[in-house]
Amino acid sequence: MKDVLVTCPPMLGQFDLFVDYAAERGLKLHRAEVTQILSEDELCDLLPQYDGWIIGDDPATRRVFATGQSGRLTAAVKWGIGVDNVDFAACKDLGIPIINTPMMFGAEVADVATGFVIGLARELFLIDRGVRAGNWPKPAGISLTGKRAGVVGLGDIGRNTVSRLRALGMEVVAYDPGVEGDAGFAGLERAAWPEAVEGLDFLVFTCALNKHNFHMLDADVLAKCKPGIRVVNVARGPLIDEQALIAALQSGQVHSAALDVFEVEPLPMDSPLRGMDRCIFGSHNGSNTVDAVIRASHEAISRLAGFFEPSGG
Repeated sequence: MKDVLVTCPPMLGQFDLFVDYAAERGLKLHRAEVTQILSEDELCDLLPQYDGWIIGDDPATRRVFATGQSGRLTAAVKWGIGVDNVDFAACKDLGIPIINTPMMFGAEVADVATGFVIGLARELFLIDRGVRAGNWPKPAGISLTGKRAGVVGLGDIGRNTVSRLRALGMEVVAYDPGVEGDAGFAGLERAAWPEAVEGLDFLVFTCALNKHNFHMLDADVLAKCKPGIRVVNVARGPLIDEQALIAALQSGQVHSAALDVFEVEPLPMDSPLRGMDRCIFGSHNGSNTVDAVIRASHEAISRLAGFFEPSGG
């Protein structure tokens, strides 16, 4: 039986569901005590005790993998889609097999993105807060039919988001240099970032984070946007320069924002974003449904077990 450390919060939330499934595949799961991520030092203390690691959004750095390998660590799986926190080059150099679990919850994250778009359009968050405070607010929102949304990223999440926004009667402009053509959506408008942002009513981020798109939404791009644009991010926090976004919210250049992800997570208590009334905040939880977590966790367990088979998976 191989000992496996689990540091992925959604999987930990349903941990007991996966113990027997893993045991049938020769893995004994161990629960990490973590809210969002463990630090490098914490991981270095823990990993040498385990044969395998199911990774969340933790700093899976060269130092962490090397320290783990100095003990028993021989294989790992990144739970979920995003891999910007994982040093795959280090794993290759160290001979540690690793893989992620793609195409697991594009629909679920797209549901959240769409909910954020609707919430910002109709200012449902302000109504909720007002009623809870004993008031009866009736803000005039905007209709979605005919409005233009930019979707940044045409992977699984992005394609599912495009489908949902189009079903709401919205026009979509898609940004993704890695995908050509209409991505299966007849008549889909394409643009190279940041072209056409001046005509957008909404901007929705669904792409992976890489060295080329860090702070892709910065002060310069925000200045080009249509005044009153609404911003949604269900991808990765560092895609947006938070200080620039705060300034744009304060000036009214950005009407409102819905953020499931942040540059630092959990969101620091002293972050000025906490004072932005026209925002909806998430907790990097867009993929977290019972169904999606079961699907992704079974995949992670199966892939990790495969690495321990004589053939190496």
